[in-house]
Amino acid sequence: MEKILNWGLLSTAKINRALIPPLRASKRTRLLGVASRNQSSADAYAREWNIPRAYGSYEAMLADPEIDVIYNPLPNHLHAEWTIKVLQAGKHVLCEKPMVLTLAEADQIIAATQETGKVVAEAFMYRHHPQTLKVKELIDSGAIGEMQLIKGAFTFTLKREGNFRWVREYGGGSLWDVGCYPISFARMLVGVEPAEVFGWQVTGPEGSDDSFFGQMRFGNGVHMQFDCGFTSTPRSFIEIVGTAGSMQVPNAFKPGRKSEFKIIRGDEIETIKIKGQELYLGEVEDMCNAILNQQPPRISLSDSRNNIAAILGLYKSAQEGNPINLS
Repeated sequence: MEKILNWGLLSTAKINRALIPPLRASKRTRLLGVASRNQSSADAYAREWNIPRAYGSYEAMLADPEIDVIYNPLPNHLHAEWTIKVLQAGKHVLCEKPMVLTLAEADQIIAATQETGKVVAEAFMYRHHPQTLKVKELIDSGAIGEMQLIKGAFTFTLKREGNFRWVREYGGGSLWDVGCYPISFARMLVGVEPAEVFGWQVTGPEGSDDSFFGQMRFGNGVHMQFDCGFTSTPRSFIEIVGTAGSMQVPNAFKPGRKSEFKIIRGDEIETIKIKGQELYLGEVEDMCNAILNQQPPRISLSDSRNNIAAILGLYKSAQEGNPINLS
């Protein structure tokens, strides 16, 4: 029988709720433990979610030899530090996006994986969903001709006071939190990295961007326009324009068990229906394939590093008021 991978949750973060069901649905995983900064919190969470082991510190879970994989959902500014600590403890890591906040941190994680031989993947769950894979397949096959323009948006209303997403020093800001999705989607579709970026931001009282408006120019002539934010009505879509048609993908970043998108060619509208899956299951199975079958993760560390480079370029552009050359 194939090995069962024991997973641990690094903290009691709210996003854990999205990962717990697929960890229990997969035949190759077992949710074994949860760690908190104190024992009482870990015990309460373990009872609530029926998790066998509770650790009163992050270090205690890292020291457990039976834990194989750790999910890192900590605030953004802690991702790199604890991902490296997990690797050094001999465990694999599924790290929430954005994986890091600097290119130096990305390089440190890459070096740590080379030293330890362990797997790290960034948790962009949408990249594993059948809808995303079908969109990529159709674009590559020329379904709308030669790609020219990509438009995207990911916005919602953030009402939680004191949330780390508001705090710049914690890696807060809408570009890090949700703008990373349309950037990632566009880069995946185009298949090359942006050569130039330009951005504007609207900052809030704690210094992070409440809203961000960006553009990217790719070296092959494709352009991209997007917006993201914490103070707008909820929106989540990708539109792709080509020489022979366009594609409209609603719910691009959180597709579900059933989804659909449209290809428009003149007066003709073709609806593509997708039999989807539980949104976060794909990233769990991808980790299993990487660890147990030695398959490269769908999202490579190089891919993650290049997404961070684009985000950092956009922030620099917004601060300086100039386009930033990334090539």
